[in-house]
Amino acid sequence: MGPKVAKNRTSPKTVMLADGISKHFRQIPALSEVDLEILEGELVGLVGPDGAGKTTLMRILAGLMKPDQGEARVMGQDPMGKKSSVRTAMGYMPQAYSLYGDLSVDENLSFFSRMFGIPKEEYSKRRKRLLEITRLAEFTGRRASELSGGMYKKLALACSLLHRPRVLLLDEPTNGVDPVSRKELWELLREFVSDGMAVLISTAYMDEAARCSKVNLMHHGKIISRGRPAELLKKFSHKAFVVLGATRRRLEAILESTQGIVTL
Repeated sequence: MGPKVAKNRTSPKTVMLADGISKHFRQIPALSEVDLEILEGELVGLVGPDGAGKTTLMRILAGLMKPDQGEARVMGQDPMGKKSSVRTAMGYMPQAYSLYGDLSVDENLSFFSRMFGIPKEEYSKRRKRLLEITRLAEFTGRRASELSGGMYKKLALACSLLHRPRVLLLDEPTNGVDPVSRKELWELLREFVSDGMAVLISTAYMDEAARCSKVNLMHHGKIISRGRPAELLKKFSHKAFVVLGATRRRLEAILESTQGIVTL
């Protein structure tokens, strides 16, 4: 028998691209020539402290903000283009509260399904599945404003997934969420990625960065390092410590003002 011939495998496609993106607010740089590429089936992390530029980059990629320089492409299109079909292929979960607090879990899902134009029969199937995987089936009558932090984030995630996007942008989805809900949310993300979805997630937690396929470390509007989590750890020459406390911003201020300490 002759040698086995390897089957051709299609390379993952680029679904999201940032090319030299810069953005200023009142002449203060928020982003400086940022490059980023995300392939289908990848879970990519943006990691950095508050003010690093993560949210600004997310908003530009989501088509909610125009860059001063450079360009963004999602599925090969300008996300801000008038004729762009990107919106139907993208799910976006902002850091700020985005649901209607006076509406119940079920009412929020129904509202967003109508926004996406999902047929009733198809919506019924998707609603059942999303309520199962987010474990919100027992709370469909509860108002969004009465949900715990973790349950609220899972409802926001379910609403952003109703139209089955190919690209998902999550801006610090676990901020203020209890450890159990954080674990469950990451399990959901891995399920979505295994189905081919591309996910871009921003976080300030280094333990979450370790769960990403690739990581981009951001600081003062720039990506200062990137690669797989294990690769980044090998590059890091300093001793690393985890500092815990009740007020993260106060801890960051103290650490940043202390000589000899590099904060991430």
